[in-house]
Amino acid sequence: MAAGDGVSRSLQDTPTWALATVCFIFIFISIFIEHLIHLLANWLRRHRKTALLEAVEKLKSVLMLLGFMSLILAVTQKTIPKICIPNSAAYTMLPCQKMAKTKTTKALEHKIHRDWLSTESNSVFQERRLAANSNESSSDYCSSKDMTSIISSEGMNQLSIFIFVLAVMQIIYSVLTMALGRAKMRRWKAWEKETQTTEYQAANDPNRFRYTRQTTFGRRHMTNCTESSLHLWTKCFFRQFFHSVAKVDYLTLRHSFIAAHLSTENMTFNFQKYIQRSLEDDFKVVVGISPVMWFIVVIFILLDVHGWHVYFWVSFLPLIIVLVLGTKLEMIVARMALQLKDKNSTIKGAPLVQPNDNLFWFSHPTFVLTLLHFTLFTNAFELAFFVWVTLTFGLKSCYHEKTGIIVIRVVLAVTVQVICSYITLPLYALVTQMGTNYKRAVLEEHTANVIKQWHATVKQKRKKQKDYSESVHDNSTTTWNSNRTSPQRLYSHPPSPTFTSTPAVASEIKISADHQQEIVVVQDGHTLSDHTVSSVAVQIEMPNVSVTRT
Repeated sequence: MAAGDGVSRSLQDTPTWALATVCFIFIFISIFIEHLIHLLANWLRRHRKTALLEAVEKLKSVLMLLGFMSLILAVTQKTIPKICIPNSAAYTMLPCQKMAKTKTTKALEHKIHRDWLSTESNSVFQERRLAANSNESSSDYCSSKDMTSIISSEGMNQLSIFIFVLAVMQIIYSVLTMALGRAKMRRWKAWEKETQTTEYQAANDPNRFRYTRQTTFGRRHMTNCTESSLHLWTKCFFRQFFHSVAKVDYLTLRHSFIAAHLSTENMTFNFQKYIQRSLEDDFKVVVGISPVMWFIVVIFILLDVHGWHVYFWVSFLPLIIVLVLGTKLEMIVARMALQLKDKNSTIKGAPLVQPNDNLFWFSHPTFVLTLLHFTLFTNAFELAFFVWVTLTFGLKSCYHEKTGIIVIRVVLAVTVQVICSYITLPLYALVTQMGTNYKRAVLEEHTANVIKQWHATVKQKRKKQKDYSESVHDNSTTTWNSNRTSPQRLYSHPPSPTFTSTPAVASEIKISADHQQEIVVVQDGHTLSDHTVSSVAVQIEMPNVSVTRT
């Protein structure tokens, strides 16, 4: 075939070196990515990051699901396009406006097509034209029935690319959100160390009485703006943008958590590490794509009708959820402070709030994680759709008819990412610990790891002691008194013989085929005793005393 004729070629017409090169590149990239994931899993396993290891396993399951989707789309690439639907249904709910053809356009296309056919005098060129139109066989199949294919082969390829971009964007968004959130919570480590200082313990003396309003926690939350619910919601809405997690809130909630779930004497408990492990445990939920999320994708694709601007309104949904969620979390802290004010006008020691599930929506703190997961996924869908449309159809496609809408959607996606990482996620990590029940799995996992380490250490020590005792026993069995002529006492543990008191005694040990040892004691050329025992044969050379193993 001539180069540059614009006709697609099958593998029969493709050079083997080109096919082998492309195949090698795909295999190399796939193995390299799989090896990186394997190295990451081994690193997490060595550092006992069980929750993050489960998140990596969830990531692998998502990638495997994408592989199955791509395989199904590839296998059914010729079957599904042959499913025909009526023309009336084919031109309803289109994502782009249908371009109507005028009579002049139709006549011009007909003339061009007729002139092009008149130039096809070569039979080889006819075969090339048929090969180029082979992908349109399904369309011709439905056109012969005066119907339309439900989806073309090209459309299936574009759908496969969109699903891949969406999954990758979801993973990137989740990892980026978690990384930025943990960077924001890094200063909590210094606050945790401060709780072990003498100054902190003196300031929070358990025998010290104070008015509730005079505490730092009380001055922050017990103001005149908390008299009505409207004022309180307004205050909490704006507070999330300025010092969403204050130092006094962290210390008060930490003290309350320890008092409610552990013991007031256990003030050395590292609350910051507990929150970190809890957040790692939640990450395995956020990084995945649940069946409900895939169903939501189907709903979004269904409603993407030209003129409805559904994606424009959907772009506001993550922002609204994030703002309402941050306000609710601030409200929970404020209501716990108000409950403390209503119960006691004076307190003893540090302020103690009461954790309660009733402060959360539907009395389920885990519902907050569900909303956070939905927010991240919706935001990832918005950005993934923009990237996919830009790479597939370009910036001037029908999906980007209005530049202003596209700019607003991208700005909203970036804004939600920043708010969710630096405001909502730290609030969620701290406030959701104020439920009635703490995450026992996190503590049990940590405790189980400590017990396993202790068990392995004890087992290793016992093994060393056993080896040492066996070595001492073997050495003791080789030391026997040559004055003893009775073979039954050869393997007792008498005092070691001295050279001055040892007579000329020779003993011969023979091992029979059945692993029995025949011991013969000889003195002055005469056999004194003959006995057969089951023991370990050894060889000892001493003056006038010899044991020969045969």
